[in-house]
Amino acid sequence: MAEYFISRQQAEGDLLSAAAFLAENIKSSDGHAEAMKAIVPLYLAKGNVDLAAELANAVAEPFSRDQILILVAAKCAETDDDEYALQLADAVEDLGMRAQALERIAIIKAAKGQADAARSIAGQMEHADFVTGSIAVDQAAKGDDVCALATLETIDFPTARAIALQQIAAAKIEGGDTVKAAEMLDLAFTAANEIEHNEEKIRALCDIGNLYIEAKRSDKAIETFDTAKSYAEVLENTHRDFFLVNCALGFMYCGSTDLADRTLDLVTDKTQMASALLGFARDYWKNDQKEDALDALDEAHEIIASQREFETRDSRARNALISSIAVQFAGFGKAERGIEIACESQDPDEQMASLTQIAQILTIQNDDALAASTLELIPEEANRVFALISVADAKEKRGDKDAAAGDLEEAAAMADSVPQLASRSSALNELATLFTAHGNIVRARELAIKSLEVIGGIRDESSQAVALAGLAELFDAAGLDLGDTERDRIRTVLFRVQ
Repeated sequence: MAEYFISRQQAEGDLLSAAAFLAENIKSSDGHAEAMKAIVPLYLAKGNVDLAAELANAVAEPFSRDQILILVAAKCAETDDDEYALQLADAVEDLGMRAQALERIAIIKAAKGQADAARSIAGQMEHADFVTGSIAVDQAAKGDDVCALATLETIDFPTARAIALQQIAAAKIEGGDTVKAAEMLDLAFTAANEIEHNEEKIRALCDIGNLYIEAKRSDKAIETFDTAKSYAEVLENTHRDFFLVNCALGFMYCGSTDLADRTLDLVTDKTQMASALLGFARDYWKNDQKEDALDALDEAHEIIASQREFETRDSRARNALISSIAVQFAGFGKAERGIEIACESQDPDEQMASLTQIAQILTIQNDDALAASTLELIPEEANRVFALISVADAKEKRGDKDAAAGDLEEAAAMADSVPQLASRSSALNELATLFTAHGNIVRARELAIKSLEVIGGIRDESSQAVALAGLAELFDAAGLDLGDTERDRIRTVLFRVQ
């Protein structure tokens, strides 16, 4: 017989307990796992690690169980309950994921400055180089660069060494020490060239090049991107064009338009080519070259629009890029062109996302009429509600509180007609959160109660438990207490569990 950790009495008096109670009684192993993925992190946020661990361990689906156990183990490491963290890591069944759990715990210890604990855990691992790298990063953060470099010398795996050196350099840049950062990047460059796997090597070099730019060393950045380009040119797989585009953008950010153009000439995939031109456009605009920016963006759209189906390697990437180009046109003050391009996307989610962003941009630009007409182009009622909430948030940020409140009320009215109950509940939760932020606790509670009523009608057990967990998170964040009305609604939701 299954063991349950939440009683009905507990569930009737607490939203998160109610969500967990429902989840524990789900018969489908996949449904149970999906619900617990939403619920366990909320118990961890409350510091209830023991219950989170019990709920995680009760998940029958092996992969999800291991994933959730790793989350709990990491929380234990953060709170210095290392013994329990290691017990949980040992309970992870998959050997690869168990190694991930140990590595994550050890890296947390290293980041907290607990080098001895990190080394002790690393001693249980077959490959501990990333842990050693984290120890070196912490040593450098404390100002002991000599000790950090000595620690890095013990690392055999060049990828781990390169990543640690990049992290140290990034911290130096943030602290204003660009000279020391450049020295660390020189070492990272050497380590990256020792990486055997070509794609991994090119990726590391591009990351190092971008950090050189931040360190105000464009000369070194150009050298690094040129090295990455030489490796990318000889690749014989679909990653070739992606890396060449990264190099072209790197040259562009260094101020070398000629090198950027010559690198882009090597790219054959139209999606990647258009993606590079979008990056060029943004850089031109940033440097106040407005006409060049619009020309590059126009060219990006022409190229992606000319791409035929048999030329498309990744239709999702293509649709996402069309959306990005559309939004960028709006950002450049060409909203009507952006709207037209957004509607070209064959992915409804991408189309909705781009139209929402364009409406937000128009709101910031004080063109409320065009923003409103843009929202009308979103076909799904639920998506239009969320888009209107985003526009209300933009009005709030520009200081127009009354207009923002009006949009939120309009969104609340629209939410009543959203057919998908899980989406309706999510929208009501979002609205309640915003009304709380505006100080209107009474209205927030009304919407939260309405959300609870909607949750009672959700037929899918997993979706119902997840929705209830979302509402619990809202009540905690808003500091709302359960009243008699809410408790009655919870009992109604739990009634189906016999």
